[in-house]
Amino acid sequence: MKFGLMLSASIAALTIVAGATAAAASPMDDLIAAAKKEGEVTVITLPHDWCAYGDVIEAFKKKYGLKVNELNPEGSSADEIEAIKANKGNKGPQAPDVVDMGLSFGPTAKADGLIQPYKVSTWNDIPADIKDADGYWYGDYYGVMSFAVNKDIIKNTPTDWSDLTKPEYKGAVSLPGDPRGANEAIQAVFAAGLSQSKGDIKAAAADGLKFFADLNKSGNFVPVIGKAAALTQGTTPIILRWTFNNLAHRDATKGNPPVEVVIPKTGVVAGVYIQAISAYAPHPNAAKLWEEFIYSDEGQTMWLSGYCNPIRFAAMQKEGKIPADLLKKLPPAEDFAKAVFPTLDQQAAAKEVIAKQWDKEVGAVVK
Repeated sequence: MKFGLMLSASIAALTIVAGATAAAASPMDDLIAAAKKEGEVTVITLPHDWCAYGDVIEAFKKKYGLKVNELNPEGSSADEIEAIKANKGNKGPQAPDVVDMGLSFGPTAKADGLIQPYKVSTWNDIPADIKDADGYWYGDYYGVMSFAVNKDIIKNTPTDWSDLTKPEYKGAVSLPGDPRGANEAIQAVFAAGLSQSKGDIKAAAADGLKFFADLNKSGNFVPVIGKAAALTQGTTPIILRWTFNNLAHRDATKGNPPVEVVIPKTGVVAGVYIQAISAYAPHPNAAKLWEEFIYSDEGQTMWLSGYCNPIRFAAMQKEGKIPADLLKKLPPAEDFAKAVFPTLDQQAAAKEVIAKQWDKEVGAVVK
């Protein structure tokens, strides 16, 4: 009798221990183990000075011990799509696992079967209007279109889009990429057009093309991709880029040359970027772990340190998770308050017009 009671107690104790062990193995633990088994993840088009991605990548490697392969850091959203298409059967490091693209590229990538669904654990913090309901793509951060001005060369700082047409800015204005495929460049054209159309979104794409056609004819537009080096050297002393890129480059110059970043008075457009996992990802578990990391409090805060407004900003601020020193570094809230957030359909329509009609209407090859 006594032995029977002892045996029953032992079995019960073992059951409790086994149950506790099973409970300790969370889905996140399983994902980490699966990702480590794959050993690496491949990212694409992530310049280290874009949203502090250099720090993000290093932090991810240190935290999980995975190798991060980096493809085409200076590429465009269109390049990311083409890389997925070109590497459907490639299981090596030349096939991207994850992509970071302009908002309008998400639905087309889904329709073409190029991305796969995955909902991060912080999914509910992402606003419904900037994520696919089934988890194929989801917003990650945003900035607004701005001017970066090399003050050693440009004495009178332009404060609005119309200022850029003045003769004093001859040979000074550049786009951050080829508007036939680079989302940031497309949105710069759209923002200029929105200013010209006095807020008429339907007319913004066509008006933006006309604005740049005139800017090109006057000689004010420089058909060179505007990068930090070009701004510093004065090759393109005015660059039209998202706030997070221009502010990061301003900091990087350390006052040599002095750089002023201006959010224009009109035509203030916010640009939302998205994350997605390739449907052909060679390392699908590592890809999911990458997404979990960048949507965590740690990852979102690191983006903010690079002047990107993380998509979970509102939820994190409500919970008191945004460091005060980072908030102080951002442009005034009223400047962001003026921003227009084009809908997905509006962005897609603008992209269609600008990308396809740039050659005909403007005729400048940006490279």
